[in-house]
Amino acid sequence: MGLQFMKAGTSDALTLNCISKQSFDSDVEIGAPAAGGPPGYMSLKFHMKMARSGHLYKLTDSGLIVGGAILFPDGDTLNISRIFVAPEHFRKGYGIFMMRKIEAMFPEAKSFTLDTPAWNARTNAFYTKLGYTEMKRTGDLVYYSKMR
Repeated sequence: MGLQFMKAGTSDALTLNCISKQSFDSDVEIGAPAAGGPPGYMSLKFHMKMARSGHLYKLTDSGLIVGGAILFPDGDTLNISRIFVAPEHFRKGYGIFMMRKIEAMFPEAKSFTLDTPAWNARTNAFYTKLGYTEMKRTGDLVYYSKMR
């Protein structure tokens, strides 16, 4: 079975909510000013809404959910609102796999956009390594884009 990346259903929302909370809260270990994350990162109601509206995705390894993403297609642009991996699965290649799958799943997208906190050296290096280019900075966020 191996790795699979697909749309998540409402039955996956609780697991993905827990993974999201653990993943974003773990950033305190790499310089986050406090535990926290993007809006709704620890809200079951938010993750249920994203699942119902078709924006919530899950990454499974042999059937076990190990990560997720929230994606917003908009014409020829795909906004990668967030990706997250369970902390016990960091540094295993899941993030790279997920990003490559996301880009492949949306062949109509001519550009991919995302943002990440400026203080997060890990995610900034990750997106740069995957070919994303910094477009601008505002406040605490760095905005990236990748063209096809």
